[in-house]
Amino acid sequence: MNKAKRREMFERWRAANPHPQTELNWRNPFELLIAVILSAQATDKSVNLGTRGLFAEAPDPASMLKLGEAGLIKHIKHIGLYQSKAKHVLETCAMLLEHHDGEVPREREALEALAGVGRKTANVVLNTAFGEATMAVDTHIFRVANRTGLAPGKDVLAVEMKLLRFIEAEFLHDAHHWLILHGRYVCKARKPDCPTCMVADLCDMKNKTKVEALIQTPTKKSAPGQAQARAKPGPSSDQTQAKLRPSNRRDLRQSNR
Repeated sequence: MNKAKRREMFERWRAANPHPQTELNWRNPFELLIAVILSAQATDKSVNLGTRGLFAEAPDPASMLKLGEAGLIKHIKHIGLYQSKAKHVLETCAMLLEHHDGEVPREREALEALAGVGRKTANVVLNTAFGEATMAVDTHIFRVANRTGLAPGKDVLAVEMKLLRFIEAEFLHDAHHWLILHGRYVCKARKPDCPTCMVADLCDMKNKTKVEALIQTPTKKSAPGQAQARAKPGPSSDQTQAKLRPSNRRDLRQSNR
């Protein structure tokens, strides 16, 4: 994909959603860190369901350690891989208290040294909590980058490096969220919603999906003047792209930081 297409793509996403936000609920870097650890191979919705009560009871590393494994699991047992995640969360809390005075570090190396924290999680925290222009490549971003031709690569690190190199500086901070939301709600894994995609004309994907017609076979001859069955319209672009705009709830959370 050439530079002009890439710029137009991000300009459209920015116009539709000027201030994209993560769909995880958080109020401070510690809560974001724990939420991202819990979100591996899980939906943001399921994580938010668990952290609502968890963060009310344990808003910092010390109080979360006091919960113990059983107390933590009580809140997150509906989340996939909850047992190993509980161990990682408690180990991370202990490390934060021992090495960082209970604060979340702002350095990549220190973040990646925490239990259950890899490059992707570190990138999310650096970008979302601390405002750094990083690119956390998850399955959604990997798919969109390859499918559209934006930054094709054989693995997540290759895609991350290309995105960091290709995306212009003015878009880079928010690009992580735009790409995730686009992959989650429009450029979906099984069947991309090309008819409602605002960047479909810029995308390099071959054999884009089309609006499916509703085929109706009449069982009897239509009466004179009766209207013919029409193709069932697909969802409007406005309906789909509304999902990419920040909700009032997230706007309120942002204003309360």
